[in-house]
Amino acid sequence: MEMTPVRRMERDILQTAKELNQTEIRVLVDRYYQIQENRKRSANQLREAISSKEQCSALNYLLEQDKTLEYEIKKFLTKYSQSHKVGRWCMSNYGVGGVITAGLLSHIDIHKAPTAGHIWNFAGLNPNQKWNKGEKRPWNGQLRTLAWKIGESFVKVCNHEDAFYGKLYSKRKQIETKKNNAGSYKDHAKKQLEEKNYQKNTIAYSHYKKGELPPAHIHAISKRWTVKLFLSHLHYVWFKYEFNKTPPEPYALTKLNNTNLIKPPINLEDIE
Repeated sequence: MEMTPVRRMERDILQTAKELNQTEIRVLVDRYYQIQENRKRSANQLREAISSKEQCSALNYLLEQDKTLEYEIKKFLTKYSQSHKVGRWCMSNYGVGGVITAGLLSHIDIHKAPTAGHIWNFAGLNPNQKWNKGEKRPWNGQLRTLAWKIGESFVKVCNHEDAFYGKLYSKRKQIETKKNNAGSYKDHAKKQLEEKNYQKNTIAYSHYKKGELPPAHIHAISKRWTVKLFLSHLHYVWFKYEFNKTPPEPYALTKLNNTNLIKPPINLEDIE
């Protein structure tokens, strides 16, 4: 029996992308990442089968199906993102693609976010948020995952000359490393040892014991700072576009850090 390939999206189907509601887009974004993981798993299984000199036509078929579905959904979500002016602003930033942009557009309601802090909280980027047993989760799990993916993307492109946020990540990591070496996180390190049961033979324990944060913790802090800055810029341009006025500057990035907010690299007005 001949196996039928996945049908590619036709032009008229792509044209409907901008008409989908947020629920549909959220489902497609979630589905995209599920298929992406399936594709990676299929690729690993195929490599193992080939190395064992086994028959693998079915595995190859599954891999090709996953590749096609992943590509087609990405194309559809990119079309959706490009149909929104704020979406085009997101995608104008190196490291932010159509899938992530579609996820942001579908999960964030600018009418419910008078400040950037509301987006941070909804994305689970507030370190003071606690999710106690029996309580409703205080953040959106899918948006939190998207925030993590954005951070990972900025790290991957940090050496590219056009990566505005990638470069900021690198600079922030240098700042956090200097603070760490100067003992600024001594109390934080002590708290980590008190609240969590680290194995004494781990790298994390050895650093916390010395009153400093391990490299992985510095990486996470720097990445989170960069993602929060990007989301504050997204809030700024979206709020200004939607309400035709400037939103308040994020307290955590301006008052607490005693600095002026870094301006977005691209104005919304410059987006066609």
